[in-house]
Amino acid sequence: MISIKSTGTFTSAGVLTAIAASLCCITPVIALLAGSSSIAANFSWIEPARPYLIGLSVAVLAFAWYLKLKPAKTNDMDCNCETTKKTSFLQSKTFLGIITVFAALMMTFPLYAKMFYPKPKAETTAFAVVDNKQQIKFTIQGMTCEACEEHVNNELSKVNGVLAYKTSYVTRSSLVTFNKSKVDVKAIEAAIKKTGYKVKAISCCDKN
Repeated sequence: MISIKSTGTFTSAGVLTAIAASLCCITPVIALLAGSSSIAANFSWIEPARPYLIGLSVAVLAFAWYLKLKPAKTNDMDCNCETTKKTSFLQSKTFLGIITVFAALMMTFPLYAKMFYPKPKAETTAFAVVDNKQQIKFTIQGMTCEACEEHVNNELSKVNGVLAYKTSYVTRSSLVTFNKSKVDVKAIEAAIKKTGYKVKAISCCDKN
């Protein structure tokens, strides 16, 4: 027979797998808040397993709810002493409900992660210097969601001379337009590497 303690075990397992499923997108936000950009890409390897972790989390929590809601079996020979014991908060339906909501928020984190990032501002007046404008495409390894894009953009926005940027985790790249009289490619590459992601290739897209 599965005990009440087992329900707690399944609950804990459900939360842990839910958190693990979104670690690749949670760590960039943690990196931003902690001011330690290099930890951002440490869990990008989890991304391929994300659908399986989400499925496991849902299954485990569903089973925990099944254990919690199923009618308790009673024995006529039993004095029913156990049923009179007050259930602790950690074993209550309320706590399981809170944990379920928390797990759902963790699993859907990539959908709202962008709200944690400040709106980056690229240099605008420098667009007038057409003669010194250059565009470079950086192929980046490690980005797995929109939170990763925002993390890269946040670092690029700090670079003096960067005019515009378009970062995409889907294409695993960032298209950066900059004033080459103020900043060079190596400095931009260094800014991207500060996030913890790797620059795999650099290609020239446009030059004026």
